[in-house]
Formats: sequence, structure tokens, C-alpha cells
Amino acid sequence: MKTKTIKHSPGEPAGGKLLILLSICMAALVLPLSFSGGAVATPAIGRELGGSPVALTWITNAFMLSFGSLLLAAGALADQFGRKRLFIGGMALFSLLSLMLAFAPSVEWLDALRAVQGIAAAAALASGSAALAQEFEGHALTRAFSMLGTTFGLGLAFGPLIAGALIDMFGWRSIFLTTAAIGAVALAFALTRMRETHDPSAQGLDWPGTITFSGTLALFTFGVIQAPESGWSSPLVVGVLMASALLLLIFIAVESRAERPMLDLSLFRYARFVGVQLLPIGTCYCYIVLVIILPLRFIGVEAMSEMEAGWMMVALSAPLLIVPTTVASLTRWVSPGVLSGVGFVIAAAGLQWLGHAGVGAPKLDLILPMLLIGVGAGMPWGLMDGLAVGVVPKDRAGMATGIFNTARVAGEGVTLAIVSAVMAALAHASLTKLLSSGTGASAAQISQVSQQIATGDIAGAAATMPQLTQYALAGAYGDAFQVLVHVLTGVTLLAAVAAFGFLGKAGAPGK
Repeated sequence: MKTKTIKHSPGEPAGGKLLILLSICMAALVLPLSFSGGAVATPAIGRELGGSPVALTWITNAFMLSFGSLLLAAGALADQFGRKRLFIGGMALFSLLSLMLAFAPSVEWLDALRAVQGIAAAAALASGSAALAQEFEGHALTRAFSMLGTTFGLGLAFGPLIAGALIDMFGWRSIFLTTAAIGAVALAFALTRMRETHDPSAQGLDWPGTITFSGTLALFTFGVIQAPESGWSSPLVVGVLMASALLLLIFIAVESRAERPMLDLSLFRYARFVGVQLLPIGTCYCYIVLVIILPLRFIGVEAMSEMEAGWMMVALSAPLLIVPTTVASLTRWVSPGVLSGVGFVIAAAGLQWLGHAGVGAPKLDLILPMLLIGVGAGMPWGLMDGLAVGVVPKDRAGMATGIFNTARVAGEGVTLAIVSAVMAALAHASLTKLLSSGTGASAAQISQVSQQIATGDIAGAAATMPQLTQYALAGAYGDAFQVLVHVLTGVTLLAAVAAFGFLGKAGAPGK
């Protein structure tokens, strides 16, 4: 990749840079708030609007899927049409959709609007990050991106608490009104202060790559989410997963032949670059999935209020405000790969501890392992972005960052789909064992209740299968959750092995 020549519009006063940074940071705050807040709101949405477990799952997955799959495409469009123009368009659309979400009449409308909102989020984040890189240089750029990362962490850490407070006081719709208001303020700052920059050598969007990549992720996610309802062997699920695999092969063929590919596959020849892409997979399984499934457990199974669930989630996410910065200072003496691997081991220990806290356990028995998981996940979290750039030659840094961010966000959506399906399968096994005593139930009824248990909807499961008590259904959830934690622990430990193996030793970029 050649070094880009950037064209600027007429000069911007230096004092305006702070407002530009504030604008982009507010966008970085509202995106994780929308992500984590939607998870806390799901039980309340289900109580008001109904909807199947699959439809409720898409409230989060639709946003993450479109967000992650279009980040690279959004970056290319920002280069061609201007970073300011795309940021303003993305934030305007994001805020408008937040308003529409606040008045959505059904879960199906919520799912559709969230998918489009993910597109707007991709446009805002990709263009905002690129614009920030043009406004600051040297140490100022490092501090600016550090502030951006801290703001994103704040959204993750306190998003569930803010969402819980809003739901308790004003209802779930107030979450989307709040994100609309924050987005509007970010938009106002950008309109008045942000400069227009673009890449004059940009050659437009890689449409074949974009379509095949997005299609691969969309079909795979749909198949995995639909499998618990239709069955893994159903023609629909098998056909969708096979189509996803076919699109993936087409995507690889297209990108390997493109003159300016959306995703430069040659970077995967660098072993350390491959290792970096595995780091967000580890954090997905030991941290991100818990941001989604724990609020569902606390509200639907432990019978906490949304506010109580929000306070509980602070224990998991608050360490990310402190640990990444602390760990970054240790890289002068210890390899980032070693620190990341140690973090995954700590997170795995926390997961196993959490798995021993059964349904109805004292809150402290949940809070302490959540703190440990947060500390462990925070160690690679603060090092991943720097490693994504540092393990490749300098002239490939831009593409490396784009691939890493796409792998991280798209991986979160795929991981959520996989974990939801695994939890539903485990709940099905627990329920089948529970019904072995002879309590009659149809296969369709067992499948529906299994999905309700997996999403923490114990009240709904009891209504669907009144022959079982809520206590028995909560026990089935607890059994499934404990096995799920073992699966998450295994993947986290594999991520630790990958970190030690690929990144444990210092190496020159491109090695």
C-alpha cells in the first residue's frame, strides 16, 4: 500500500481540534452504549412487544453483523468521498434511526432498524477514526486515540448501568432517545469544526468483495441463530450454511485477484499478524459474550431489576478503564504477547470461578469472579490495537488496522450467534433430562422452551410449559450455563496458547 496524499479544505483553527476530538469520542461513546444497552433492554422489550427468542436475539446481532461486515467498506467510501461527509452522514442516520427505534411498534421493526443502524455506525466509526488521524500528529495523535479508546471503554463499562437506570425510570424506549440525543450533539460539533479530508488516489468501493464478505457473515449468522429453532439438519439451516461457505470461497478468490482488494489476504502470511487476529476472538469469548448473556441471566433468571443488573455489570467492565493503560506501561519489560496470554489465563480462571456460582448465589459470589474476568480481558484489550499495526511493515499499517477492526467487530457478532446457539443446545439437553421422568411435552414445545431458557426468559418458559415450575426451569438454565462456561474457558485458554505461541517473543514487523 502506498503512502496516501491527503487533501484538506481551508485551515481549521487549532482550538477547534478539541471539539473535533470530542465529537468523535461522543460517537465512540454512543456505539457501545447502543450495543450493551440493547442487551439490557431485551427482556423489557420482550415483555412489551413479545417476539420469539430468535427475533429478540436479532436485536443485538443485527446491529453487530452489519456494523462489523461493513467497516472496511465504510473506510473505502470515506477515503473516496470525504471523512467529514461520511461521518456526518453516519451520525445523522444513526441518530434518526435511534429516534425511530424509540417508537418501533414490533420486534421485527426493531430488528430491521438495528440492521440499518449498524451500517450507520460503521460509517461513523471508520470515517471518524480516519479523520482523527488527519487532525493530530505524533504524541498528540497517540493521546487522541488513547482518549478514543477510553471513551469506548466507558460506553462498555457503564452502558448497562445507564441502560438499567433509564429503563427503571422511563422504560426501554428511553435508551434509544438518549443515544439519539448524544448522536445529535456529536453531529453538531462535527458540522461546525471538522475539516474535510479524503484520499485523492482512492479508487472506489470493492463491490464484489463487499457483497461476498457481508453475505458470508449474514448467512452464517442467520444459519447459526436459526438452528436451535429449525434444527441443525433442517434443509433451511444446511442450505444457508453451505451458501455461506460458498460465498467465503468466492470472496477469497475475488480478493486474491483484485488490484486494490478490500481485504489484503497477503497480510495473513505474517505469523504475528495471524496471532493478533486471534486476540479479539479470545476477548469475545471471555468478555463480550458475558456483556450480553449476564444481563439476561440477572434480569430473567435471578429476578433482578434492570438497575440492579446494570450495577452488577460494572464489576465486569470497570477494570477495562484501568487495566489496559497499566498493562501498556509494562510492555517496556514484558512482551505484549506474554501479557496478553497471562490475561487470558486470568480470565479463564475467573470464568471457572463464575461457573461455580449457581442460580440464586449471593451477589458477591458473582461479583468477584466478574472482576477477575474483567482484569484478565483488560490485559490484551489495551494491547491489541497497537499490535495490529506493529506486527506488519509500516506501509501496510492502514490495511492492517482495517482488517483488525473488522475481525474484532464482525467476530463479536458471529461469536454471539455461536454462543446463543450453544446455550440453546445445552438448555435443550438439560430440559430433556428434566423431562425424562415422564412429564409429557412435544418436540416443538421443548425446542421453544429451550430457546426461552437460553435467553433467560424463565417466566415465558413457564408459561409455555406450565407442567414445570420456574424453580425447575431456572435449574435447567443453571446447568446449561455451567457447561457453557467450560466451553468459554476452553476457547479462552486456546487464545492464551495462541498469544504465547505467535506473539510471545518480540519480532520485527512482518515476521
